[in-house]
Amino acid sequence: MRILFLSRWYPYPVDNGSKIRIFNLLKYLAVRHTVDLLSFTGEPVAAASQEAMQQYCQRVAAVPYHPFTPTALKATLGFFSSRPRSLIDTFQPALNDLGQQWHQENRYDLVIASQIDMVPYAVNFKDTRLLFEEVELTTLYEQYSLAPNLWARIRHALTWGKLQNYLRQTLPRFAGYTVVSEGERQRVQHIVPHYQGLSALIANGVDLAPHQPITESVQPDSLIYAGAMSYQANFDAVAYFLAEIWPLIRAARPQATFYVTGKLNGVPVERLPQREGVVFTGYLDDVRPRVAQSWLSVIPLRQGGGTRLKILEALALGTPIVTTSKGMEGLDLKPERDVLVADTPETFAAAVLQLLRDANLRTALSQNGQRAIQQYDWATIGTNWCQFVERVAAVN
Repeated sequence: MRILFLSRWYPYPVDNGSKIRIFNLLKYLAVRHTVDLLSFTGEPVAAASQEAMQQYCQRVAAVPYHPFTPTALKATLGFFSSRPRSLIDTFQPALNDLGQQWHQENRYDLVIASQIDMVPYAVNFKDTRLLFEEVELTTLYEQYSLAPNLWARIRHALTWGKLQNYLRQTLPRFAGYTVVSEGERQRVQHIVPHYQGLSALIANGVDLAPHQPITESVQPDSLIYAGAMSYQANFDAVAYFLAEIWPLIRAARPQATFYVTGKLNGVPVERLPQREGVVFTGYLDDVRPRVAQSWLSVIPLRQGGGTRLKILEALALGTPIVTTSKGMEGLDLKPERDVLVADTPETFAAAVLQLLRDANLRTALSQNGQRAIQQYDWATIGTNWCQFVERVAAVN
C-alpha cells in the first residue's frame, strides 16, 4: 500500500513528545508499506535529519511552518469564519499544492493527517481514503472550562465552539481516527456521536530496547523535569513546582538540585520564580542519561491532553516518579506501586521528600515501574497501529 503521511512536526531529531510519536508510527508503518512524508518544520532540516527519515520514507519534503499569529490579518479575518482561526492563519498553500502534486504522481491508497493542523490539507484529497491520527481535544477544552475569568471564558468558548463545529464537519470525511487515551475518544464521541468510521486507541509508547544498556552514576538528591518548556503545559508545571513545591523541598533538603531540560529559545524564563538549586540544562541531544542520573523525576502537570511520554521514558530508565492525577491520565499505572501521585503542593513535596529519604522505596518504584510499562513498548504499539491502518484502508 502507498501512503502519504502529513505531519505537523518534522520527526527528526526526535526531541519532543509529538516527534517521538510520529517517528515511531512512521518507522513501523514503513516496514509493511511504502510511505511518503510531507511535513511542516520549524527550522531548516539538516542533511542528517533528511537522511534519517529517508531510511523509512521513500519521499520526504518539509515546508516552513508559520506559527499562529493572533494579530495577523488572516487570523483577524478568521473571527468571521466557522473554522478555528489558527487553522486559517497557519494554512500554507505550498504544502497543499505539493501534496496534490505528489498524489497526481503516485495515487495514494491512504492519506494520514497527523494532528488537527493537517486536517485542512487532508480533506482536499477528494478521491482517496483518509485517516486522522491523534485527535486531541482536551487542551482547548480545558482552556475553556478552566478559564480564570469571564472574558477569558468567553474568548476560549468561541475557540472551543469553532473546534467542535470543525470536527463535526470534517471527521466524517475520514474513514478512521486514533486517540491516545480513552478520555479523548469519549470526548470525540460526545461531539460527533453518529460517526460511522473506525476508531482506535493508539497509546504513546517507549522504545524499551535502547533503555536497557544505559548505566549512569546516580546523583543524590537530584530531581528532573524533562520536557519542552515551549509547550504551555510544561511551562505551567515548572512554574507551579518552583513557586509552590520547590521551597518546601529545599527547606527540608537544602542540598537538593532540580534540573529542567529542553530548549530555552523563545521561552520566557524570566517569568519563572527564581529559586536556588535550579539548573536549566538547555537542549540535550539525548536526555536519557540525565534522567537516568536523577534520583527521581517530578511531573507536576496541571493541564494538557494525551498521555505523558516523559513518564514512560523515566520509568523505562528506572527513575522513580512523583506526578499529579493529571499527569497520570490515560496511563495504566497504579499509584503508590508504580508511581507516587499528589495533587497539592504540600502532598507533592512530602512525596518527593519521602523518596529522597527512602532508598528502598526508590528501588521498589523503579522495579515496579519498569515492569508496568512493558505494555507500552513501541514494538507492540507499532504492530497495533499498522493493523488499524490496514483496517481503515480496507473499509468498503
